[in-house]
Amino acid sequence: MTHPFSATEIRNSPLFTIWKDPHSGIESFILKSASAIQQRSFYFVNDGCSSDGRYLWFYQAFPPSSMLSLGVADFHDNKIHDFPETQFLDASPVVDPLTGEAYWCRGQDVWKRGPQPGDKPVFINRLPDSMVRGRRPHRTATHLTFSADGKSLNFDAEIGTDCFVGDIPLDGTPVRLWQKFDRCYNHGQFNPVDPDLQLIAQDSAIHPLTGEVSSIDNRMHLIRRGGSAFPVLPKIGCNRHGHEWWSADGQRIWFIHYHHGVKYVELKNTTPSANEDPPETLAWALPTVSFAHANHDEQLLVANCAPSAEENNVLFMDRGTGKVTTIATFLPPLPDDRYRYHHHAMPRFCLNDEFICYTTTVLGKLDVALVAVNQLTNHEQSTH
Repeated sequence: MTHPFSATEIRNSPLFTIWKDPHSGIESFILKSASAIQQRSFYFVNDGCSSDGRYLWFYQAFPPSSMLSLGVADFHDNKIHDFPETQFLDASPVVDPLTGEAYWCRGQDVWKRGPQPGDKPVFINRLPDSMVRGRRPHRTATHLTFSADGKSLNFDAEIGTDCFVGDIPLDGTPVRLWQKFDRCYNHGQFNPVDPDLQLIAQDSAIHPLTGEVSSIDNRMHLIRRGGSAFPVLPKIGCNRHGHEWWSADGQRIWFIHYHHGVKYVELKNTTPSANEDPPETLAWALPTVSFAHANHDEQLLVANCAPSAEENNVLFMDRGTGKVTTIATFLPPLPDDRYRYHHHAMPRFCLNDEFICYTTTVLGKLDVALVAVNQLTNHEQSTH
């Protein structure tokens, strides 16, 4: 479905402030703040927009509280709404693109609500008491994703020293456990076309009693319903991989190879019994990259780079031409107390790949920004 809002309409919307990068000249549209002091875009795996382009959901924070809740911009009514009842764990929210409803995790529960102020929160499902056993979940889902058949949400719960991966049926029937682990696995993501396959990440974790931090042996894993998790790269076992995501057609696993760039492997080359690593394709040599995302046909890439703790920028690349364009040359660091809200830009394509959404700090706080892709593909400035 094509959204009804063009760059011209967004430019003229009262909900945005126009900011131009002083070096590249690229324009970004920064969402004006409602009552929240800090606003940031969704974790890059999830799109905060409804498919008709009317709604843009975002995270909001009210310092000094460390809790995040949801807000939504309604481009039809030109209004921004705050929903403080949506306080969530981790980066769990996901938006149903067809209805514009947002889902989120709170404790062991999953809830949803619509984008209008009169909509009420609706309970969806919860992790069973037999799994939680009276403990407070550290995480229910890192970032919820829908199964390809639209019947479930994924979960990668961390409770005590246990981790659980499975799916949460949207019809309220019992949660289904795929595998239990005695170490941390998170960043679960349903495959976009296969409802029985998830990508998960082995990650470090802080022991809830001792404070000891666990190490990573092998970052990226796949798990199929009814089977056990297995590594995407069984031989290299690299812990310098991260911030992975599925291609839109579900046939490739994209990821960051830190100090190298943006890579992908073909799903067809990954098997539970493999002893050799599948071939890796380096799509963008970018040693300072931290986060990245690809459009649907994977010819356009956007990346958030962090050359140092004090530097942060956003770049765009057209793989067909090899041209690299700067969206934001320098995103200023924020005061230390603001870092609790995860200040990375985490850009992603949205609105039928016609825009990129990212988090910016150019106005001295966390803000949500959009940039038109056609401005980038037509831009003459290039940097390598």
